[in-house]
Amino acid sequence: MTKMTKKIGCAAILALGLVPLLAHGQNIAQSRPLVKGDAVQYLFPEQVTLPAGKPSPVTLHFRVAQGLHINSHTPREDYLIPTTFSIPDGSGVRLDGAVYPAGADMTLPIDTKTKLSVYTGEFAIQVRIAPAPGNHLVEAKLHYQACDQNQCLPPKTITVPIDVIGK
Repeated sequence: MTKMTKKIGCAAILALGLVPLLAHGQNIAQSRPLVKGDAVQYLFPEQVTLPAGKPSPVTLHFRVAQGLHINSHTPREDYLIPTTFSIPDGSGVRLDGAVYPAGADMTLPIDTKTKLSVYTGEFAIQVRIAPAPGNHLVEAKLHYQACDQNQCLPPKTITVPIDVIGK
């Protein structure tokens, strides 16, 4: 499948409102789930103490379920959904920046010419956050789309709970 064919196919899917079911531009995901539970699990840290008002580094650890992959933060095709981390406004903690790991190259059996940039297994995102003084239970968010070798689940956002103490 050429890039032009993929882009035309994606435009048709966009027009139909089926973007969440896009499966690497090749298949529409079936209505049955690929796995039970979350495809990505937040591992740690659960609590951090940081200087109030000063952007400080925190490493967030995640695990992608076995047999699945998610697009990296910088997928190679515009129509692929990147993995992103965010902190909601009003949480008492400001996201000052995030450094995502490089994705690993992957090709799928259905299209061996297209290389994907993905995360599998465990990965970490290095964030810089600045808390206001006090204790803040932050419900940060990780947005991703999980896929196996044949299809993708709809995009999903999981809560990343972090108890941030600003001293």
